[in-house]
Amino acid sequence: MAFCNIASTAATGFVVKPNIIITTTQTNTHKSTMVKVMFFSNNTRNSRMVVNAAEEPASGAISAEEDKTTQLPIGPKRGTKVRILRKESYWCNSVGSVVTVDQDPNSRYPVIVRFNKLNYANVSTNNYALDEIEEV
Repeated sequence: MAFCNIASTAATGFVVKPNIIITTTQTNTHKSTMVKVMFFSNNTRNSRMVVNAAEEPASGAISAEEDKTTQLPIGPKRGTKVRILRKESYWCNSVGSVVTVDQDPNSRYPVIVRFNKLNYANVSTNNYALDEIEEV
């Protein structure tokens, strides 16, 4: 469960004294956790800020073990020679070797490519999307 320190980002009008209530319910299909945090201020009007958060897995969620067995590697393997197709890149139509590929499907530019030639900023690597490279 993630913890957010609201005291460091709260406006100056808050006096932070949290009362935290954590409830966990478990059924035969899924487990859900609900966190309720209340912050009381010293204001005479007894104003308060209430933050609710709930974690529930998706109904069609599969376990982590099943997910690992069905997951295929994304992109080319390490050391593969690739040609760059990105038009605005310094290394457009050049060939470089793959250093690593980020396996996160949400990553925008998962492939890191290293070149023998340095660019204007003395850099020899760059990140590319899967559709901006082709294997040689």
